[in-house]
Amino acid sequence: MFDLKKIVRKNILNLKPYSSARDEFSGKEGVFLDANENGFGSPLKENYNRYPDPLQIEVKEKLSRLNGLPIKNIFLGNGSDEAIDILFRTFCNPSKDNVIICPPTYGMYEVSANINDVSVLKVPLIAETYEIDTTSVLKAITKNTKLIFVCCPNNPTGNGIKWSSIKQILTNFKGIVVVDEAYINFASYDSLIKELKNYPNLVILQTLSKAWGLAGLRVGLAFASEQIIDIFNKIKPPYNINAVSQKLTLEALDRADQVNKWIKQIISERDKLSNELNKLSFILKTYPSEANFILVKTTDANDIYNYLISKKIIVRNRSQVTLCENCLRITIGTKEENKKLLNTLKKYTS
Repeated sequence: MFDLKKIVRKNILNLKPYSSARDEFSGKEGVFLDANENGFGSPLKENYNRYPDPLQIEVKEKLSRLNGLPIKNIFLGNGSDEAIDILFRTFCNPSKDNVIICPPTYGMYEVSANINDVSVLKVPLIAETYEIDTTSVLKAITKNTKLIFVCCPNNPTGNGIKWSSIKQILTNFKGIVVVDEAYINFASYDSLIKELKNYPNLVILQTLSKAWGLAGLRVGLAFASEQIIDIFNKIKPPYNINAVSQKLTLEALDRADQVNKWIKQIISERDKLSNELNKLSFILKTYPSEANFILVKTTDANDIYNYLISKKIIVRNRSQVTLCENCLRITIGTKEENKKLLNTLKKYTS
């Protein structure tokens, strides 16, 4: 049976969080002489002299309506990378605990583990299909395994991960299963947010950097039980989402219709680009994608990558990544950008 207190670090359970001025008073009107701000304003057209809401309540209220989830189950981070780091600091004792990742996958899981001095157990995905080897994942679990990361849709492969595989891990693991849904808006299946009520050890990560087009604002999301979110809020810096990001995010969340239109266009362009790439002799395979990018296996990824760079077209060379030999990852651009990419590739000679 899952017991949160048994897997949270003891010092975190006992942590008395920093109480900021805006934690102690959250009103919007009054003479504010509590936070050592500059009462004269700021040298900008808009005043940013006051600290932002430390819990981003207005943003969370809009996200709550969009996702059908109470704000008590929502955490906002400075990019989803902050949420990943907080997961390590919450659950993993340095030099003692470990986490499981399934390469090829998002590189920040391992980087964050290394920063926090946490061991990484790697269970590679199944070659070619890039499915999770569930049996091997469960066998790899030790008494010190605290987190298992599942990227779905996966980066850099683009494929989805079967719910039956994730469910099996959730059911048989007493630690935290982190499902990273950064690309969920482009997928043909729904988010696992609805499963949070059934699995107290599930944490879902999302971001506003991809489909929502807010990469420059650095706003990441984590959805989990109220108990886990409370711990995250204890650990995070007091004002981790700045006032500008909160303001612009609120504006963006009112424009879901525009975002949904873009998503449909990206998916359409993804399918067209995959079909056209398959016609090129040096493209050996385009892998099925549920994201806003395509993983492409080529005859010589390094040479093709350098050729595209010379034409000022930048893709990601994933050749050095586990199970991605001679692969390029290509983000789906606009119709014009994709056309330029194809016309350039048609002129490539090895």
